[in-house]
Amino acid sequence: MKRKELKILGLSYSQTQIGSYVCVLSEKKGGRKIPIILRTPEAQRIAIEIEGIKSSKVLTHDIFKGLCDSFELDVQEVFIYALLEGIFYTKIIVSNGLYEMEVETPIGDGIAISTLFKCPIYTTVDILNQVGIQLNDDGTTPNPDDSDFDDDDFEENDDDFDSYIDNNRDEQERVVSVDDLEILMLNAIENEEYEIAAEIRDRIQNLKNKNN
Repeated sequence: MKRKELKILGLSYSQTQIGSYVCVLSEKKGGRKIPIILRTPEAQRIAIEIEGIKSSKVLTHDIFKGLCDSFELDVQEVFIYALLEGIFYTKIIVSNGLYEMEVETPIGDGIAISTLFKCPIYTTVDILNQVGIQLNDDGTTPNPDDSDFDDDDFEENDDDFDSYIDNNRDEQERVVSVDDLEILMLNAIENEEYEIAAEIRDRIQNLKNKNN
């Protein structure tokens, strides 16, 4: 089964599904994108980790990481391995250093876990062929002259998750826009998660100060 590594390209509030967010996953080598619909808690966890916000409140995914750390387990990768009737089937590969275990997870939780463990996300070429949208990172369509190139001929991108986020955090096209951070802040207030709302507010203010 041929696989492709993905990266988190963007996270934004869904304009079509109220109360949901869209996380765009992109090939690390290639132009195809996969939009994934997420619930607010998953989007919140991803945004907090991407933005480097240190939350004092323990969230659900933090409990999972705490258990893994206690039992010396590490998530090696997140694998989106099947797509049936519009549902992405996903598993995480967990290792104790000697053995590997596969644990089924909803795709949104899988993406959130990947940000916590700084582990790669993979999917199959078949899934990319089914639902991948061919676009460049800037939203333009690819040059037809490049269509004959096999991206496996290029050297593997060795940037890890941290360097990818650092390189994109202060660019004009951010992974999470200030507007979407403000929506996440309002969601946190509505759910009475005031500590998280305050931390997101502070991050928004820092970003606005940088731009002024």
